[in-house]
Amino acid sequence: MASTSEFANNCYFFSFSIIATLLVHSFIKICTNFRSKARHPPSPPALPIIGHLHLLSSKLPKSFETLAKRYGPLFQLRIGTSTFLVVSEASLAKEMLKTHDVDFASKFVFGPSQHMIYKDGSFIKGAYGTYWRFMRKLCMTKLFAGPQIERFIHIREQETLKLLKSLVTKSSNGEECDLSMELPALTNSMICRMAMGKKWSQNPNLPVEIRKLVRAIMGYGAKLGFTDVFGPLKKFDLSGYGKKLTEALWAYDRLLEQNIKDYENSEVNGSEKDEKDVMDILLETYRDTNSEVELTRERIKFFFLELFLAGVDTTAATIEWAMVELINNPHISKKLRLEIESVVGSSRLVKESDVPKLPYLQAVLKETLRIHPPGPLLRRQCNRDCQINGFDIKEGTKVFINAYVIMRDPKTWNEPDKFIPERFLINSTENLEMGSSKGQDFHFLPFGSGRRACVGESHASIVMHTTVGALIQCFDWKVKGEEKVDVEVVTGYAGAMAHALVCYPITYFDPFKA
Repeated sequence: MASTSEFANNCYFFSFSIIATLLVHSFIKICTNFRSKARHPPSPPALPIIGHLHLLSSKLPKSFETLAKRYGPLFQLRIGTSTFLVVSEASLAKEMLKTHDVDFASKFVFGPSQHMIYKDGSFIKGAYGTYWRFMRKLCMTKLFAGPQIERFIHIREQETLKLLKSLVTKSSNGEECDLSMELPALTNSMICRMAMGKKWSQNPNLPVEIRKLVRAIMGYGAKLGFTDVFGPLKKFDLSGYGKKLTEALWAYDRLLEQNIKDYENSEVNGSEKDEKDVMDILLETYRDTNSEVELTRERIKFFFLELFLAGVDTTAATIEWAMVELINNPHISKKLRLEIESVVGSSRLVKESDVPKLPYLQAVLKETLRIHPPGPLLRRQCNRDCQINGFDIKEGTKVFINAYVIMRDPKTWNEPDKFIPERFLINSTENLEMGSSKGQDFHFLPFGSGRRACVGESHASIVMHTTVGALIQCFDWKVKGEEKVDVEVVTGYAGAMAHALVCYPITYFDPFKA
């Protein structure tokens, strides 16, 4: 009995300590804001401890949209001990991402950073600084430059043909396919081969091994994301997911370390490679004693992890959404196929070089990105005190730019919730040069804008256009048991589908018999 009573007392003391800490933090913040003469953005009434958490649903972009209608396009929220600024208008996005681009050139990490084994060297999610500028220059001049992207055209073609061959087989057997599984496998294999082509040739299962670990890291990280905003709670791994996340990260680390050693051994033994992949280029920089920034092994591993986390599912999700809209709108699918046939003919498969001559295909992808952005919330962090729209923004403020709402603004887009690719055709009065590939139109932000715009946009764009083009050119699509696909999205701030896209491919054009 005594031990039970002692345990109960300890639990009570633990709970009281957490609540007291949060209350003191909130009290200090309120007093500080009261004394300050700064003009803060509007904010809804908050509750003790949880702040504005009670105003948010599991679908953050929609929750932010509802709050913006009441509190304006720029408002402030507190979730636990963290303060966020939410932007819901293109003009304000432009002010942040262009006028004050440097001030908002950092990103904040929304997730369980305390379990991350790589404590330094984040590029995609990292702070703006010397290392980030160095890596961005390396990406733009070597890793993802035009010649490097073109050098891997055979990889993209081979992986696309592998997918099409599998679908033709399923079609002849009357089998269903799960595009929600097929498409991430496609994009993962492409990135893996471009990143570590030599290792792939020695171990064809490498993409599967990496995909398994990355999915585990993403899954455990997503389950821990909630506790990250609750100050003291994030120090305690009450669910055990923190331990599992760390174990998955170390498993990934061991796999990448072995790959790096294999690359180094092959160079010592004088093995020749037909082409330099991303790992080759990074290891050259790693060995360069005159490099302006030290590129460590840990940074190389972290770079690849972020590459897989950011590049696989977003590209696959966009292709999947495009197929959903084309299945649900057969007249658009028919129009797209007619365009492809008029340009490509009926004797060969659509190629990357055909895309510039297929404006309707481009319009379909732009409309997909507009209505189903892979990153509906752009994350930024203020680097220094500044003013936005007359409001004082403090250094360190975390920012969500609601690209989902901006790209559905009825003041800009006619019938914004409808899938209308024609709005992006050159003769459309609504076009206004929207869909700029460089993020200069702040009404259209699927890849972000400014210094932190997506560096992998060129590769993603090529894969999306050729894959969607091939899937429509080669197959009719039927949904199992229904005429249309459910367009519900998952919870959180991602843009993926909530349900698997399971459908039947019916061969229309067999590229292997042409």
